[in-house]
Amino acid sequence: MSALFEPYTLRSVTVPNRVWMPPMCQYSAAPEGLSRGVATDWHFQHYGARAAGGTGLIVLEATGISPEGRISPQDLGLWNETQAGALRRVTGFLKSQGTVAGIQLAHAGRKASTGQPWNGDRPVGPEEYGWTPVGPSAVPYPGLKAPHELTVEEIHASLDRWRASARLALAAGFQVIEIHGAHGYLIGNFLSPHSNRRTDAYGGGFEHRIRYAVEVVDAVREVWPDDLPLFFRVSATDWLDEGGWNADDTVALARVLTEHGVDLMDVSTGGNAAGVTIPVGPGYQVPFAARIRRETEMPVAAVGEIDDPAQAEKILAAGEADAVLIGRQLLREPTWARRAARELGGDVRIPPQYGWRP
Repeated sequence: MSALFEPYTLRSVTVPNRVWMPPMCQYSAAPEGLSRGVATDWHFQHYGARAAGGTGLIVLEATGISPEGRISPQDLGLWNETQAGALRRVTGFLKSQGTVAGIQLAHAGRKASTGQPWNGDRPVGPEEYGWTPVGPSAVPYPGLKAPHELTVEEIHASLDRWRASARLALAAGFQVIEIHGAHGYLIGNFLSPHSNRRTDAYGGGFEHRIRYAVEVVDAVREVWPDDLPLFFRVSATDWLDEGGWNADDTVALARVLTEHGVDLMDVSTGGNAAGVTIPVGPGYQVPFAARIRRETEMPVAAVGEIDDPAQAEKILAAGEADAVLIGRQLLREPTWARRAARELGGDVRIPPQYGWRP
């Protein structure tokens, strides 16, 4: 059997194949009122099409644990029952197609309160439903608003938001939670000395800078059922020569998070430092995932310019990752999994509405 189409089990959840869809923001929720942060028909058709196309696991886009935790005013949120109810429609359809439903819970930190990328990807003010971002330190991301530096009391209070959002994710029918610790958002802000200039228990040395990440994992694990998987997305490097988060740090973090109930690390890179040189190309982030898998007990999923079925198969067959996350190619081609199955001789579910025709 093709490695790409072997089932994969974490805790009580079996994903039918290793073709997974990573979180990709749609910036398509209402920005205000009772519909603020609520999934729309756009989300239903977007995720539904990829499920009908054979994708084994779909992790919904970065979803704010609180209003100020969103990247943009148009982001999904999960802090109330109305939002959970709208997401139940999505998870129900995904499950009907044999797809495992996951969600990425997130706090955007110092990169919050920005506009939709196609409208300028710029900071927005109150007149456009914006707000003041927060971070571990009052160090702005270039071109964005200076964040409010969180107090220790505010850090502790935020853990209740993570717990509440995880409970709502369960009520909404999700089987996997991914905690967003990558791309320069709040948890990543704490991890990296590039953005974390604190001198208290949440800043300074490695053990202090990872404290918030570990506390968030513990808070979510506290309310997330033992039989359901918990993922953690990480930027394995800031792509800085010095003064940033790096691959050695990521390996060390993976060892810690394994002990705190994280079942898989979704390995990306970058996003916390502007103006860096990133050697983007086919599979350019795979070596970071492979190193974590080789040097720790943490399962990993690889992402980044993985577009070709043979390329994905090679990554898995070589033991560089346990699954592959197909991002932009799934935007272009919702039935990518079906094409990959044809090319590799794998087996993937085809909806009977399509499959009965010769």
